[in-house]
Amino acid sequence: MKAKRPRSHRPSNRPDAHAATARDIDTLYGLEPVFEPGGEADRSLAPAESFYTIQCPYCGERFDTRVDPGSGTTTYIEDCQICCQPIEFDLRSDSVDGFASLSVRRSG
Repeated sequence: MKAKRPRSHRPSNRPDAHAATARDIDTLYGLEPVFEPGGEADRSLAPAESFYTIQCPYCGERFDTRVDPGSGTTTYIEDCQICCQPIEFDLRSDSVDGFASLSVRRSG
């Protein structure tokens, strides 16, 4: 008796009517969309968000961070992407452009 060779699984070139979009998968698993600095962002997912370069008040290194001016005037804490120290962000928004200023300082 001849041994059966396993069939190779090849992706089909036919469009699948039930194919899920990236947004459907994110919703299904409760995931947040990924935003890459300088990449092509899906404007329908985050119309007001943008990236700003800040300097860490602890280690002095610069890095890009996502800021949402649409959230209004707010203060929040985010860890430095280099040294992991907590940085306090002070975001000021205005009614015209949505973004007025962003300042950072050591938390605590």
